[in-house]
Amino acid sequence: MSLFSLMKRLTQQEEINFLLTNRIPRRYATLFMGWFSRIENPIIRNSSLAVWKLFSEELDLADAKNTQFASLHDCFIRELKEGARSIDSDPKNITSPCDAQVGAYGDIEGISLIQAKGFPYTLTDLLADDELVERYRDGKYITLRLKSTMYHRFHAPYDCEVSDLTYISGDTWNVNPIALKRIERLYCKNERAVIDINLKHIDASITLVPVAAILVASIQLNFLKETLNLKYKGPNKIKCNAQFSKGDEMGYFQHGSTIIIFASKEFSICDKVEQGVTIRMGEPLLQID
Repeated sequence: MSLFSLMKRLTQQEEINFLLTNRIPRRYATLFMGWFSRIENPIIRNSSLAVWKLFSEELDLADAKNTQFASLHDCFIRELKEGARSIDSDPKNITSPCDAQVGAYGDIEGISLIQAKGFPYTLTDLLADDELVERYRDGKYITLRLKSTMYHRFHAPYDCEVSDLTYISGDTWNVNPIALKRIERLYCKNERAVIDINLKHIDASITLVPVAAILVASIQLNFLKETLNLKYKGPNKIKCNAQFSKGDEMGYFQHGSTIIIFASKEFSICDKVEQGVTIRMGEPLLQID
């Protein structure tokens, strides 16, 4: 057995995976990866991509706009080629903002929802906004996990405007299922942005919460000059004025992470949404009743 094969088998074991991706200096590992991934050197780029592909067989660049990358980071934040995704046009549907694997989802019980089996958390802890907590009381939620190999940009789920958001500085725990089963209220500990979306044509509410993670603690929003990262102190209420049509790009993670969608009680969750199912950007997630 080769060294790489042995390392791959070891990282697939839950306890070892958890230790290797969490019980390390998470902040420094994240800052280092942010620097290293941007090195534009052909040898470093090629060797880094080769190792990534070895450990992540799901990496597929067939739908990438460009397949020649200046750096590892350049591959992480790749764009899609024209026509690679179809945007559902039904005006009753809220679409997925990203390619992702569906995690927990369902009804919010009062202000309590599920991170993983046996691990609840509250809207208050995650959103840090009493008005939003009341808005989504007894509403719906869907957790979308962007795996490291997936397309990492996220898009407007409906025609909308964004007039403000809240950036909450935090930790950088891994957000994979292994960590979610071990760290209580993990999403509430990590760096995140709370993006309040004003929907057009629908009298209902949607909020997106991109949650950063280890090696990924950086969120770039196209309508802000600043990159939201570990050097940007929070929590902060940030005013903005951004208009989007359904499917327009809103921003991206620097690697892969999680987006939690909150919907008011007027919505129902589409039948396709099941735990573990992979859904693509532009496919329907929620429908107005």
